[in-house]
Amino acid sequence: MSGVTKDEQQKASNVTAPQDRTAARIARAAEVIRIEAKTIARLEARLDGSFSAAVDHVLECSGQIVVTGMGKAGLVGQKISATLASTGTPSFFLHPAEALHGDLGRIRPKDVVLALSNSGETAEISQLIPVVKKIGAHVIALTGRPQSTLGKLADDVLDIGQVEEACPLKLAPTASTSAMLALGDALAMVVLEDRGFDREDYARYHPAGSLGRRLMRVEEVMRKGAELPIVRTRTTVADVLIQTSKPVGRPGAALVVDDDGLLLGIFTDGDLRRLLEGGSYEKLQSVVDDFMGHNPKTLAPDQLAEEAHHLLREYKIDQAPVIDADGRPVGLIDVQDLLDIGI
Repeated sequence: MSGVTKDEQQKASNVTAPQDRTAARIARAAEVIRIEAKTIARLEARLDGSFSAAVDHVLECSGQIVVTGMGKAGLVGQKISATLASTGTPSFFLHPAEALHGDLGRIRPKDVVLALSNSGETAEISQLIPVVKKIGAHVIALTGRPQSTLGKLADDVLDIGQVEEACPLKLAPTASTSAMLALGDALAMVVLEDRGFDREDYARYHPAGSLGRRLMRVEEVMRKGAELPIVRTRTTVADVLIQTSKPVGRPGAALVVDDDGLLLGIFTDGDLRRLLEGGSYEKLQSVVDDFMGHNPKTLAPDQLAEEAHHLLREYKIDQAPVIDADGRPVGLIDVQDLLDIGI
């Protein structure tokens, strides 16, 4: 670089080097993602009758699905086991080394053991599986080498094929563990569908999650019994206020029914404020029928809490009566009830 001083060369290097490093890092990261994505995509062509047989054995299992694997494969196994358990298939993870030191007692003949090993020659797995077979448990192998020790001992083999790792050294488990995870997820999801596991089942296993809360039934959330103020038609507003002050939580609304107990309307705090505007306190002795909301929006007990949420939002209301098939009120949904459960 004729005519360029060392200081100028250094400054130019300081400007371009970080940009070059960033580009190189992004290119390398993109290559890793491409390798892993291609590895997973190739699994589709490897699906065969063994996969279907594995699904059948998981569905028929009257015990638990015991997932085992060493190292990175074991970490993937823990995730697969958790996915199975959360989607209706009882499962737990068993560390193979711990199993060889007494934890084998957790395995029963009615169980299915899902063993993960890319090479199929992992020492702890190779020692474990013959003992598992003696116990009488069914063995499913998830491996890249069906002809390995694990593959030959297993009853069913889920084959990920020969995988080139995304690691520059071709050593660290990367593409192989991604393939194991994808195939494990595929097994869990097919089992889920064949089992008829639906959104409500999922919510049952995830009660603290957002979906679980949204899939709660209205009857699980609504105010009922002593918490539900119900007044007869022609009751005075003053008496209605007394009735609404009694329930725990102060629902801020009363349901008005006819002489047969059928819902006629709802009288809310908003109706009271409008009644008292201008100091018309003498109206407190008027019948509630003159000021209540007629034909209110209603819910059924078996509707989802999520549906209640949409109803309140759509019509910009704070409460909605819950009625049975005959039109009799059995509960009240208040917006605060939905806020309390996180909706």
